[in-house]
Amino acid sequence: MDGILNILKPPGMTSFDVVAYLRGLTGVRKIGHAGTLDPMAAGVLPVCVGRATKAVEFLMEKDKTYRAEVTLGVVTDTQDTTGTVLARKKPEVSDNDIIDAVASFRGKYMQLPPMYSAVRVNGKKLYQLAREGIETERSEREVEIYSAEVLDICRKDGIRVLLEVSCSKGTYIRTLCADIGDVLGCGGCMSFLLRLKAGPFSISDSVTLEELSLGKEKGTLAEMMMDVDRAFENFCSCVLDEVSAKKFMNGMQVRLATDRINMTDGTDTEAGGLIRVYGNDGRFVALGTVIHRENGNYLKARKFF
Repeated sequence: MDGILNILKPPGMTSFDVVAYLRGLTGVRKIGHAGTLDPMAAGVLPVCVGRATKAVEFLMEKDKTYRAEVTLGVVTDTQDTTGTVLARKKPEVSDNDIIDAVASFRGKYMQLPPMYSAVRVNGKKLYQLAREGIETERSEREVEIYSAEVLDICRKDGIRVLLEVSCSKGTYIRTLCADIGDVLGCGGCMSFLLRLKAGPFSISDSVTLEELSLGKEKGTLAEMMMDVDRAFENFCSCVLDEVSAKKFMNGMQVRLATDRINMTDGTDTEAGGLIRVYGNDGRFVALGTVIHRENGNYLKARKFF
């Protein structure tokens, strides 16, 4: 039971709830998710099982894509509709105002993490402080919005705006929704969130907890897991011969001919870049780093799997 499960998280469960459920289902204790989803949110939640948990740190770095709804004119303490309403204001904005406000967030911007978040300040998570009624200073963090498109504007019983957003790691969509409301001068909060993609994992090939439970009954649960190297499918790869593989697995740096590297779109082998490493039997064994020297290229292990 080693691999990655692309879970379609249902609303109402925390990401840890999903992990706890899978521990009970699989009987494996070593399980971790790669990127927290709010309890009210649904969508893609990559979960690493067994030895694949070594991939979590790399998956956390991946970009994300979301479908989100902003309710304008409502401000809450959690920046979503699960929180306490702090203010209401009738939004008097045109469709073009909304489209322009959303577009203004494309690119890099400094985002202030919400109090109801897992960000740690002085060793304590912000949401723990928030539940105690304590609001503390937070530092803004640079995030990047690669694309933000308005899909629909509904003006029935207020104004709700449906968005599709692609962004960098660490972006809080709740905060983006609130910031859009602030730009429009009426405030806003998130009323719906669906994660469509997390790195290489898409909602189109995700599985529900019900499907996994059925797989357990049929004895096909292991077949529903993806190989761990799926997490690194956009990296270059190389296959070592038997002698080099043995040295590499013993922690030695091995000479690497450039023509043995399988180049893929969007990835290079500059110094410090990561590369998928396979043994002579075709089995994925590690992530490696290519080191360029005067006498050639060398491969150094970054993490074994």
